[in-house]
Amino acid sequence: MEEFDFLVIGSGSGLDVANVAANQGQSVAVVEKGPLGGTCLNRGCIPSKMLLYHADVLETIERAGEFHIDADVSDVAFADIVNEVNEEVDADAESIRSGLRSSSQHELFEGTGRFVDDRTVELVDGDDEGTRLRAETVLIAAGTRPSIPDIDGIEDVNYRTSTEALQLETPPDHLIIVGGGYIAAELGHFFGTFGSDVTIIGRRPNLLPDADGEVAEAFTDRYADRFTVQTGYTATSVSEGGGEITVEARPYEYGDDGGVVDDGDVVTATGDELLIAAGRVPNSDTLHPDATGVETDEQGFIETDEYLRTTTDGVWALGDIVGEYLLKHSANHEAQAVARNMFGSDLQPVDYTAMPFAVFAAPEVAGVGVSEEELQAANREYATNTYRYEDTARGDAMKADGFVKVLIDLEGEILGCHIIGPDASSLVQEVVVAMKAGSGTVRDIRSSVHIHPALPEVVQRAFSGQFSRGDDGHQHQH
Repeated sequence: MEEFDFLVIGSGSGLDVANVAANQGQSVAVVEKGPLGGTCLNRGCIPSKMLLYHADVLETIERAGEFHIDADVSDVAFADIVNEVNEEVDADAESIRSGLRSSSQHELFEGTGRFVDDRTVELVDGDDEGTRLRAETVLIAAGTRPSIPDIDGIEDVNYRTSTEALQLETPPDHLIIVGGGYIAAELGHFFGTFGSDVTIIGRRPNLLPDADGEVAEAFTDRYADRFTVQTGYTATSVSEGGGEITVEARPYEYGDDGGVVDDGDVVTATGDELLIAAGRVPNSDTLHPDATGVETDEQGFIETDEYLRTTTDGVWALGDIVGEYLLKHSANHEAQAVARNMFGSDLQPVDYTAMPFAVFAAPEVAGVGVSEEELQAANREYATNTYRYEDTARGDAMKADGFVKVLIDLEGEILGCHIIGPDASSLVQEVVVAMKAGSGTVRDIRSSVHIHPALPEVVQRAFSGQFSRGDDGHQHQH
């Protein structure tokens, strides 16, 4: 039995807390079964966004004709793009590994950790198999993995998840994507831009179902122009033969009493690659939390209080595995809170105010705060305004198609802002700052001088126009 002051399971944002513990003079154990750096660096946001930027460059060239510029792409070294990105990611992961190996305050244990009691972890594979580690404080930051839906025949088909898709060195001729969320949207954009025919099958009425409904509908319409989009369908069976994969899907009614419509029309899609992008599941099951007092919810996410303490003394959790926001910037934010609560004088709840999200597709989508549907479901009074990109000078010059939608209460407090269009992920940041660090009202945006003619004017004008009451279903001036 090796004993430590602090032990972290997972090497993503949990390492931020481990480093604080080491700086406090504590002995630190890091348990990691895969490459160092966690999901974001190795299998998620970093490689995907690096690849997606290449797609954005190609798309810009292909749009040159709209601006009376004759440009042709003579060749795309797709394998070089993928290999360059993956080599950079591998180098970053190895740099973290080397840093931990050479540290006098950290000890790295590479393998799968499994609880044997409240604060004792056993390595069940890898070079350190059989080693038991005990610590005064344990942090669970083991993340999530792709969810594989219950589709008839799926176990007999050579499908891919986002992890494997990011390493494909040749674009598929025809890519079938099961799932309609941000991973489906981003990878559909990536492979579609590089020449793949893409079919997307999603259960919900629109793609990006967690976005504001108006944005999700506009996004789905844009994707339907680019790809074959089957929303409101769920994959029910899949088969493989002759180098092709065939997916059958049936209509799906979403809701508490919903499910597969057995007598509905069957949609069939055939392609050479199948991507399963149907959400994420927590890795808590691999940790054997039932050997401890650590409780999980019905989906397997670790239960925590507002300080990110689990139901077991001395055991904390953060990141995707707690299921609050499955976003890297949320995990980093939680890591700061855990470090503050572990080593500070006073406990402070995690403040999730104004947690933004972005989808790096084409078009980009970003948002912060509540959606209009959430306000309606809560019977809250609100007002809304929308402003289109093309009605600004810069947006018109860009031939941009998109809009900014603002939701406020009747006193002017910002409740939400939702954007679809170029640079949405950057434009939303102004609103995040206003909601988090400013007064949180429309005054923050209205009173700030905006550069003319720059793209942020679309945000300024969305906050400065005439708002309409939306709470009672009628549109009248406010």
